[in-house]
Amino acid sequence: MKKIFLILLILFVSIASFSQEKSIKVLPLEDFVNLASQNDTRFEEILIDELKLKYQKTLSLPTGDFLLSIKGQYDFLFNPSDNDYENKISLSKLFPYTGTTLAAEYDSSVSSRARNVSSEFNITFSQPIAQNAFGRNTRLLSKIIGLETEVARFQITEAYEDYLASIIQLYYNWYSAYENVKTAQNSLNENLKLLDNTKERQKHKIALPVDVNKVELQVAAKKEALIALENAYAKYLNLIKESIRHNATEALEPTNPSVYEEVAIDFDSDYELFKTQSRTIQILNLLQNKGGLEINQYADEILPSINIIAGYSKEGSDRDLRDSDQMAFAGLSFDWPFPSTVERARLEIAKINLEKTKLSNENIYLRLHSNLKNLNNQIANERQLIVLAKSKIIFAQSIVEDERKNYSLGRTTLKDFIDEVNKLEDNKFNKLYHEIELKRLIVEWLRLTDNLLTKTL
Repeated sequence: MKKIFLILLILFVSIASFSQEKSIKVLPLEDFVNLASQNDTRFEEILIDELKLKYQKTLSLPTGDFLLSIKGQYDFLFNPSDNDYENKISLSKLFPYTGTTLAAEYDSSVSSRARNVSSEFNITFSQPIAQNAFGRNTRLLSKIIGLETEVARFQITEAYEDYLASIIQLYYNWYSAYENVKTAQNSLNENLKLLDNTKERQKHKIALPVDVNKVELQVAAKKEALIALENAYAKYLNLIKESIRHNATEALEPTNPSVYEEVAIDFDSDYELFKTQSRTIQILNLLQNKGGLEINQYADEILPSINIIAGYSKEGSDRDLRDSDQMAFAGLSFDWPFPSTVERARLEIAKINLEKTKLSNENIYLRLHSNLKNLNNQIANERQLIVLAKSKIIFAQSIVEDERKNYSLGRTTLKDFIDEVNKLEDNKFNKLYHEIELKRLIVEWLRLTDNLLTKTL
């Protein structure tokens, strides 16, 4: 009894271990997309670019930080008794959005020749009133950077959506390969049955050796096709495992992805929404607005640099400004690079670029309309082809059944029967192709109309 119990225990453990190794996990499209978005680092690589966007304006605009400057200088003259010493400290700040600059400076120097210590304190105020008048150019630059950042954010979303579409297409390829393997395996099994039947008929002198050879050739062809399809399936399975970082021992198996089958498309209304709400159109509008702002920016740079200057100065002896003289001052500073050819060239190029952007946008609108219209027609055609493929399978199945009876009764040749069996198999492959192609086209429609990310899985 102990030996029997030990044998049963070993068998139980072996069966349990075998079943665990061969356990199969069905992975629906919804779960696959969720796992891929969580585990695939390519999604993270796309999204991490968005983290840099919040620093773009800080890096591109003039800094508004306080600037502290300290200078110490010791002059060594040929006569050692005439050495001088000077130190200077200043603090300044630019207010970028008004263009205003405030600065305070303290200067102290020691002269051995004059045998005295002098010091000076200044406060100055500077305000541009022509080029970058009251920070106008800086505010334009801020708006341009804001538009560029918004475009970049949209483009990151586009890249995310494109990659999402690609992994959905990968799942479709995996499912298609899986169904193709099943169809090919069933076809091989049917042909093996036919081979056994033909050999049995040969024993009873009903079938000829050439009939057996024909079926043997058919079986070899089916095995060859199955090997090729299994290889394609293994390739897609490895890509699926890579996308979700699958390391478990359990086998994965797809199921029919029906998420987007019932997506209703009304071209006219959907296209109107696309023209007003899609990310693509918003990007085009932002680029055109950016071109207009750049013209204003470069036009501002042609203006001369005129600054209102005002300040207060105090100069005295010793480091504590004794016996000081005080002075308030105001005036203008004027700088004008003449004839400002570089700035004018930038302005003209900006005008040309804006005109090019407008023309490019018009062409993109036309191309998008044509592409979406053609895609809508393809989707409608695939729906019709699927209906026809299903009816062809029904007819082909009926013909095969009739031909099988006729062949068993000797009313038809083996070649005719094999031809009908192959036609039935081709129709099954054809139906699967059109079903998957419809799913692909619907995903492509959602991607092009910027609706794929809004569709919850």
